[in-house]
Amino acid sequence: MMLYHGSNIEIDIIDLGKCRPRKDFGQGFYLTDLPDQAMRMAERVARIYGGKPVVTTFEVDFDALMKSDLSVRVFGKPDESWASFVMYNRTLPLADRESTDCSRKKQYDLVIGPVADDDLALLFRQFQEGLISVDILTREMTYKKLTIQYCFLTQPAIDRLEKAGVIK
Repeated sequence: MMLYHGSNIEIDIIDLGKCRPRKDFGQGFYLTDLPDQAMRMAERVARIYGGKPVVTTFEVDFDALMKSDLSVRVFGKPDESWASFVMYNRTLPLADRESTDCSRKKQYDLVIGPVADDDLALLFRQFQEGLISVDILTREMTYKKLTIQYCFLTQPAIDRLEKAGVIK
């Protein structure tokens, strides 16, 4: 399976310490199976930080990965469990590592699921502020066309990726 990472630099070595915290599935290395989505992210990153858009491609034996001893959490669709997981990872204080809905204690090597885009971020804020119920949050999420992201959270998961090339 080919996965794609959009940035303003080519990725030769994946350093989890350089990954930003408070992202959907926690501090990890994010990829997509859609080259167009990766290129849009690369263009966005280049606009913000400078440089040129670069998509680094990686190959992974997905079947072997899923059968391995890695801890993988898969969200098949946006639901209450997924929303809770994303909200915890985006908003919990970095010191709070005890929630099962938080990637910060590294209980997962890889998390796969929908991308929480800006529209969903607004819904999350409305839910957190008590403006909408969890039922409304879940119902509204089902109407969004979402793409899937792959978040590699630990070095053993990263070690399963093999760099395949670059798209500029």
